Amino acid sequence: MTGRGGLRVAAEKSAVVVAVVGPCASGKSTLVAALKAAGYDARHPAQEHSYVPDMWQRLVDPDVLIYLDVSYEAYRQRRPKDDAGPEYLEMQRARLAHARANADLAVDTSELTAADVRAITLSFLDSTPVIEPGP
Repeated sequence: MTGRGGLRVAAEKSAVVVAVVGPCASGKSTLVAALKAAGYDARHPAQEHSYVPDMWQRLVDPDVLIYLDVSYEAYRQRRPKDDAGPEYLEMQRARLAHARANADLAVDTSELTAADVRAITLSFLDSTPVIEPGP
């Protein structure tokens, strides 16, 4: 887990903007749906497809940034018809480097279930101290 420091987190879950980034098949869509169901304002800024290093920040400017990763083996299991090769994941990781360096939470989802990722993330969000925005 890495942090950006000074999280801007509001008192209500619905006021907390959470961005979820990561390579394809890492579980972003599933986690965003789970976070929305839990009451968070969760978004996926599609950073893995952008050459702009801080697109996640420009599009969402989140209070919390979550980075999900996945191994090539897990990627192939999750997307058996996708034959992009390991270079594809490496290209996406390069595009995600800025987001990864600034993530508040990083989770390798390769050997985790969607429920595991949800539990880890909600535990992190629930344990993050509430800091009201300053003037």
